Amino acid sequence: MMKKYFLLVFSLAFGISQAQIVRKYSNEFLNIGAGARGLGMGGAVISNQDDVYSPMWNPAGLLGIQKDWQGAAMHAEYFESIAKYDYLAYAKVLENGVFGVSVVRLGVDNILNTTQLIDAEGNIDYDKITQFSQSDYAGILSYAFRPGGSENLDVGVNAKIVYRNVGKFASGYGFGFDVGAIYKLDSGYKIGAMLRDATTTVNFWNVNQNELSTVVNGEEFNPAPTDKMELTMPKLNMGVSKNFAINSSMYVLPEAGINVDFAKTAALLSTDFASITPYAGAEFGYQKMIFVRLGVNRFQSITDIEDLSRKVSFQPSAGIGIRYRGLTLDYAISNSGIGASNFYSNFFSLKLDIGEFRND
Repeated sequence: MMKKYFLLVFSLAFGISQAQIVRKYSNEFLNIGAGARGLGMGGAVISNQDDVYSPMWNPAGLLGIQKDWQGAAMHAEYFESIAKYDYLAYAKVLENGVFGVSVVRLGVDNILNTTQLIDAEGNIDYDKITQFSQSDYAGILSYAFRPGGSENLDVGVNAKIVYRNVGKFASGYGFGFDVGAIYKLDSGYKIGAMLRDATTTVNFWNVNQNELSTVVNGEEFNPAPTDKMELTMPKLNMGVSKNFAINSSMYVLPEAGINVDFAKTAALLSTDFASITPYAGAEFGYQKMIFVRLGVNRFQSITDIEDLSRKVSFQPSAGIGIRYRGLTLDYAISNSGIGASNFYSNFFSLKLDIGEFRND
């Protein structure tokens, strides 16, 4: 019961409360990432994700697809399976680049609607409690290419259309763009960067005042927000990686980098202009068939609610994967790293590389 009530408050506050037009956190479901490989490495794939999952990390990585097409699907559950996250993607090799299309959904179902629990005279009527769902959707069109036929520089672009729905209370539409690049050095190092919401992503909201508000003893509760437009500020992700061969059968691929939010947040290094937090991860592979992954990210400075001391919070992650012919199955687990009440999230993803499958 308490979880459902928390989700109701969270959904209304996060989904439609807009005290400011420019928000620190907006469309955050698009910053989760996709594919258990990248999530198991703590997002340390900005310069080395080279398949159909690349649009969520760095669209330039789509050029890692060599022939034909790839398809992918992922399912994840957050907060002890209360929230569901799903991802579907397809990428096709073209004459001068790689085209991709992705669909993302993050949803919480069966949230208790208590807005009409108390009638106009102040009486409580439990029969008026209903349920609703809060869902975020995005469709992403991606294209990656090599400018001027360069062998060292890969560039990718995402065009995003966003739809967000908070039951019968509100709905919003948005659009925006991401830009990414990967530069390959002769030494084997790769430098990757992705600028999310490069031109800022705009969301336009429509709020149903009749469903949202309630009047008790002549006083209105839950008034509709006055601002119907929000802007998602750009975020910059940068990383460096290199594949180190241990022998003919084994390798280790580490990456380290930083995430930059152009706003003041709880990051370890935070100013009014930007906040910076590091990340790191690695993948160990055996004969390109079995994979073990570790990662850590989301370092934050938080205040302990018991003794008010400052502590450093972070999100660890791990994962495994197996590939046979053109089919890859990956699993990852991560921890929210927030206080003592940690939640574990599980991720399962599947990828089909039809080019590799046909070659075998």
